[in-house]
Amino acid sequence: MPSSPHDATSEPAPVLRGLLPPSTEVSVERLVDDLDLIERGAESRSRPYLALNMISSTDGRATLGGRSGGLGGRADSLLLHGLRTTVDAVMAGAGTVRAERYSRLVCEERDRKTRRERGLAEEPLVCVVSGRLALSKEIPLLADRDAHVAIITASNASLPQECRAQIEYIRAAREGALDLRAALEELRERFGVRTLLCEGGPHLNSHLLAGGLVDELFLTLSPKLAGGDATSEALGIVSGPELEPPFKLALLAVHEHESYLFLRYRVIPS
Repeated sequence: MPSSPHDATSEPAPVLRGLLPPSTEVSVERLVDDLDLIERGAESRSRPYLALNMISSTDGRATLGGRSGGLGGRADSLLLHGLRTTVDAVMAGAGTVRAERYSRLVCEERDRKTRRERGLAEEPLVCVVSGRLALSKEIPLLADRDAHVAIITASNASLPQECRAQIEYIRAAREGALDLRAALEELRERFGVRTLLCEGGPHLNSHLLAGGLVDELFLTLSPKLAGGDATSEALGIVSGPELEPPFKLALLAVHEHESYLFLRYRVIPS
């Protein structure tokens, strides 16, 4: 997981150049302020409005050495944390949570204040999608007694009691497999989740897309070439069966900083 956006306070804040629509330079903070995710989530629907947020090398790699941090920069880290201040919940697959060693997502008081001003809870609900519940207390998120976590699973098992976080379960199974649509509908009805940010990984992204559950994609295109064969350690941002037919994307905005491209797409269902 990228470092806190406030770690290097002595550095000037990155300024992004608007390419589409053409605009003057804008800070990441202003860019996030102008997003309309909350308004989109307020629309009447049975499930949360869902946006994917991913990073990829220019040749399509979603990770380096199993983690995404080596692809990003400071502006990307700021955008990641900024997006987390605009949604009711953040979701990730168990593999991503383990690899990136997730901890609580919004700890800075200034970010908690921003969420309050947006009419949101001080911290987003953290949703972890896990088929086998292969999660342990060694993950900082689950070891933190102040963390609020919803485990989305088809399993009837529970995590060890040593996990000190406040843990709730959404058990959504259909013919023995996880029913993501039913799980998201329960998120909306039971927890009041209107907006949901998914941070991967690639397999979870594939299942969400195949289920017609994704509304937007935020994609950071990193100015790096990673190479590597198509293995479990060299996945793209979507990994799984081919989407037939492929999903179309409508480009909504493009910003640039230090050769990184920050793309926002609307996902058009097949």
